[in-house]
Amino acid sequence: MDLPSSSPAPGPVTGPSLRAALDAGPMSRFQWGAIAVCVVLNMLDGFDVLVMAFTGKAVSASWELSSSELGLLLSAGLVGMALGAMFVAPWGDRIGRRPVILGCLAVAAIGMLLSSVSQSPAQLGALRVLTGVGIGGVLACSNVIAGEYASRRWRGLAVSLNSAGYAVGATVGGLLAVSMIGQFGWRSVFLAGGLATAAAVPLAFFRLPESVDFLASRRPKRALERINALARRMGQPPLQALPEPTTVRTGIGAGFRELLSPALRRATLLLWSAFFLVMAGFYFITSWTPTLLVEAGLSGNQGLTGGTLLNVGGIFGSAVLGALAARFALRSVLMAYLIATAVLLPAFIASTSWPGLAFTLGAVIGLFANGSVAGLYALTPATYGTGIRATGLGSALAIGRTGAILAPTVAGGLLDSGWTPQELYLAVSVIYLATAALLLLLRPAPAPDVRLATAH
Repeated sequence: MDLPSSSPAPGPVTGPSLRAALDAGPMSRFQWGAIAVCVVLNMLDGFDVLVMAFTGKAVSASWELSSSELGLLLSAGLVGMALGAMFVAPWGDRIGRRPVILGCLAVAAIGMLLSSVSQSPAQLGALRVLTGVGIGGVLACSNVIAGEYASRRWRGLAVSLNSAGYAVGATVGGLLAVSMIGQFGWRSVFLAGGLATAAAVPLAFFRLPESVDFLASRRPKRALERINALARRMGQPPLQALPEPTTVRTGIGAGFRELLSPALRRATLLLWSAFFLVMAGFYFITSWTPTLLVEAGLSGNQGLTGGTLLNVGGIFGSAVLGALAARFALRSVLMAYLIATAVLLPAFIASTSWPGLAFTLGAVIGLFANGSVAGLYALTPATYGTGIRATGLGSALAIGRTGAILAPTVAGGLLDSGWTPQELYLAVSVIYLATAALLLLLRPAPAPDVRLATAH
């Protein structure tokens, strides 16, 4: 049985009337505004993550780096993202999604600004780790907030739009790199990203609301007052009192233990495996494509253009996936995306003698590869209840980052050992096929919060 594309986030935790009204009712301007802020944050994350891919050739030439050394720099930001997703994002289930996002934005901005004045590969690598920690926390918590503020009908689209925002940011990063590196040098691209991320801190402070589900489940000070203020802005009647809590947890460790409880263990392990494989393939494609296109005979600007087109395709891929998921089972749509990516990758790298064809295939691959990531983002939060939702998505992202970390570094080592770009792309094609096969084993996980909530 396939997971439905628009599965509601488990559990009425804000009281049956309010949660049910948000799930089934029309979307208010305030709800769309909250989702829009999350999309902007994902745009900045896409820029900050992939800026190293677009500046890689210039950085390598500046410091005379080998392919293996460049691979380490490409992976450094992903190391930080894994740390942020695993150890920082779960605090969103404990102290709130909003404060975690604000703190992580500040960390990412500092990392980007300092990267622009780094004086050695070691310094730049350390700062990429710092930047990644911030990005990892923002990605997990912002996707959770977007899903929680969307109605049942639009939840899949809301999470997919977040992924599209990531691709938009990566595309802007590529376009800026093309125009800025030749004129101002690679440091200017990091500076621009750092300033944009810093500007997002006040935006999030004033425009990003806290999760209503978090306020009801964790009950911080003035929880009822804050929930009712949010309810009014969404056109909903206020609650008279907070509902009885559905779950009690003593800390972040309890959240991780619940992910591996008998009820959730199968779904958790399958999602972790899928994230590992898809992120490995995705970050190989996005990190190495600009460089490998040059290795295959294209010019430096053509390599950057090819990498940028991957992300242009990704903008549409995530949005199209959200639309398809409103009509078909999300798992089936996601498997189709994975298989399409696997088929197109070998054709892409074989087409470099015809740049126009290569660029077209690159954009189509970007559509399917980015859409594959968006599908996993949409699939994961619906598996878990409110109290472990950020922990569940954060842990899956952290496992995925492990694959993302390994892929660019292993690719650099394989290139140094004599592998050709064609062989690398064929290997990544196999990874995507393996992920599609893995999803055949995925079944809906039980949602404890739903069961408890229906007893009210």
